Parts: sequence; structure tokens; C-alpha cells
Amino acid sequence: MTQPSAQEFNRTFAKIGLLSFGGPAAQIALMHRELVDERAWLTERQFAGALSFCMLLPGPEAMQLATYAGWRLRGLRGGLLAGLLFVLPGAFVIWALAVAYILYGAQPWAVAAFMGVKAAVITIVVQALFKLSQKALTAWPSRLIALGAFLGLFALGAPYPLILALAALAGSLFFATKPEALTELTPAPPLSQSLRTLALGLVLWLSPLAALFLSGQSFLTELAAYFAQLALFSFGGAYALLGWMTQTLVQDHGWITSSQMIDALGLAETTPGPLILVTQFTAHLAGHGQGGLGLAAVAGLLTLWMVFTPCFLYIFLGAPYLERLLAMPRLRAALTGITAAVTGVIASLSLWFAVSVLWPSGAFETVEQAFAQISWPALYLIATGAALSWLTKGNLFILILGNGLLGFALYAALGA
Repeated sequence: MTQPSAQEFNRTFAKIGLLSFGGPAAQIALMHRELVDERAWLTERQFAGALSFCMLLPGPEAMQLATYAGWRLRGLRGGLLAGLLFVLPGAFVIWALAVAYILYGAQPWAVAAFMGVKAAVITIVVQALFKLSQKALTAWPSRLIALGAFLGLFALGAPYPLILALAALAGSLFFATKPEALTELTPAPPLSQSLRTLALGLVLWLSPLAALFLSGQSFLTELAAYFAQLALFSFGGAYALLGWMTQTLVQDHGWITSSQMIDALGLAETTPGPLILVTQFTAHLAGHGQGGLGLAAVAGLLTLWMVFTPCFLYIFLGAPYLERLLAMPRLRAALTGITAAVTGVIASLSLWFAVSVLWPSGAFETVEQAFAQISWPALYLIATGAALSWLTKGNLFILILGNGLLGFALYAALGA
């Protein structure tokens, strides 16, 4: 394993941040090529262990993997820089897209184009569901946990944190194995040092929330509190979180609409960086609805802070204990249960997306009403999205852009 110079380090992690399109699988593959194959800054064993560790944590595993790699190579400053370089390019793009969406999203041609994007998102989420279910639902307890999570969220409207807690409990009961032998342990820091890191991290993370509460900023306080809670339970990535965000942002608070939620995911899919930047986009829209572009900018920045600050804290606290954490059978078993539950949550999200796109006018009571109210252009665009995905072998950028253009073309052809 070689040690990079500061210039090499900065250049490499900036490259990773700018090219991190395509979701966590593509981002992890990019980091493996850059850090293991081409530069040998990390060994295969170190990279695999770090990835397993990051998958145990709430939050975007690819961003946390970049942070861990930076910490491993150049300490605390390296971890901060690597994590920021992974997030900031996408955050700037998301802000630009949010402004464009706010200014032009209500135009008829834009509505038509976003119909194509929404249809493409259905294809993307269904594909993610299929891939995850093949890996996660290999045993009957996993299938039962997934079914329970689906019914709990879609049919009963149970809180997402409760679903995760019950899944973790079930997983720890069904999937626990014998403890693994601990070898090649990294020396752990003194407990006092870890406690100081925890205290400083919590103060930095929660200070904006306390300041907003004391100043009487009710909307921003509620927004910050919600995304702080989300940061603690963000297992399963953005697809799983969207179900919970829909519950809270759309149904409970009414800050954004269900249509805007689907648009947010579609646009976030086209940007570099972690897909969980969809939270920033929704915050921009919520802030605009409450107080214009100025509040939209503040809401987005606040959300970035509340969502990503804990990700750095998780790494800086847990990285020195990596081998010990990975050897804990109950922890691994709980994660297995959570992964199964996330499959059910994404299934719920897929169904909700499809219903929202195909029946934009609202609920129906009979099969005849469903047939009469279905949006045939939306059904056509779902079919073209599936076809584009197959023809391009899952290229997300071409899928979203192509289906958006098809939506615009359909609008022009129908003379809407």
C-alpha cells in the first residue's frame, strides 16, 4: 500500500466526486478502480472491510466509503476533504436544477417532460427492487420481514423508524451466528478520545437546530429536526427513504406534492454524488413554498448539514473499531433483517409511484373507475422507459433524458 501526496490525494478524490454518477454500485466500482487497482492506496482486504463497515451504517455507503478512505490515507483532514469532494459537486448541480425547476417546472412543456421523467423513475425503482430482492430475500424469514415492512408502510402507514427497529430485532433473532475470531486488530483509541469526538460531533451537528428553535424559526426548526431524524434511520438508501419522506413531507406537513417528490428522485438520478441528495432537492422546494428562493437556499443548506454531518461522525467514531464491529454477529444479523425490510419498503415505494403516475386525478373505488381514469400517456411513457432501459443496458442518464424528451414530444404531438 502506497501513501499519496496531498496533490495526488486532492486530484483523485475530486475526480471521484465529479464522476460519481449512477448510484452506489457504480460509485463503489469507481473508487475501487481508483484507490485499489490503479493507485494501490488501499489493499483489497482494506477496501472490502471498509465497504462492509459502511453498509452497517445509516447514510449513503459510497460517501462514507470515500470518507473512510480519506481518513485511512490522511487522517481526519483527509476524511473531511474526501467526503466533501464526494458531496459538493452534486450539491451544486442539485441547487441549479432546483432553481430551474422552481422557475420553469409549471410550464406545460416542462410538465410533459417531467411526466417522462416520472415514468423513467418507476423503471429505475423496480429494477432496484428486483436486484435487491435477489440478494436479500434468499430465506423465508427475509421474505416474511419484507412482506411485513411492505404491509406496515403501504397499508398501515406505520412509521419508518418503527419498521426498521422491528426488522433489526427480527434479524437479530433469525440470522445470528457465532462470533468471529478477531485478528489483526487496529489499536483502539482511548475511550476519552472517542467521547470527545462524539461530543464535538453532536454539538456541531445539532447547534443549527438549537439556534433555529431558540430564534422561533418554526418551519426551519421542523425541517432540521426531521432531517436529523432521517439521518439516524437512513438505512437502505434514497429509494427506501422516499417512502418515509412521502409520509412526512407530503402527507403530514404538505410542504411538497407527491408529483414533486417523484420529480426530485428523477433529477437526483442525473447528478453526481450520493442519491440521498434528493433530500436537498425536496428541501429547496419546501423552502420555496414557505418563503421564496432565499428560504429555498437556506433550507437546502440546512438539510445538507443535518443529513451529512452524522455521516462524518459515524466514520470518525467507528473506523478505529472496524474489525471489532464487523465481528459482532448480532450486529450483522440485525443488518440482514433491515436489508430485508428495505426490500419491502422499496416495493411499497414502487407501487405508490405507479399509482401516483398512472392515476394523477386521485383515488378510485372500482375497476371500471380505474380503467376510465388511467393516464394512457403515462402508461405509454412507462413502457418507453422500460424499453430504453433494456436498450441502453440500464444507462440512467440516457433513460431519464430520453424519456423526458419523449414526454415533451408526446405533449407536442397531442397539441396539449
